[in-house]
Amino acid sequence: MSAGIPLASVKSQIFESVLGFLPDWVQITVLALIVLAVVASWVVKLKRRIAHRRAVRGGQPVHAAAQYGRGSGADHLGAYAPQQTARQPSGADHLGQYAPQQAQPQGSGADFLGAYAPQQRRSEGGTA
Repeated sequence: MSAGIPLASVKSQIFESVLGFLPDWVQITVLALIVLAVVASWVVKLKRRIAHRRAVRGGQPVHAAAQYGRGSGADHLGAYAPQQTARQPSGADHLGQYAPQQAQPQGSGADFLGAYAPQQRRSEGGTA
């Protein structure tokens, strides 16, 4: 930017030049729609914030993902959401043959030596 013009100024000049080619009634309509969209988004955010605060103060359970400012598209599926099961599946449920085997009684390292295990000495007659 050798001209030293701030970037915001360049953007506003481009916006004004695009609107400058349009008739006055179209310019006013476009600007009014932009202002209306901004105000509508503020109103929606404010309504959600108020509803969340009322739910928290009223002691109603608030879904963790429905907390103000959080959540994803899956939180808004409504009737199309998958049915909840008693147990939530995890990534390990899809491992198949690679899943770890059920826990077996734990032994010591010597239990796995097989033929290489040292022979146990038997003491006979109490002599040492």
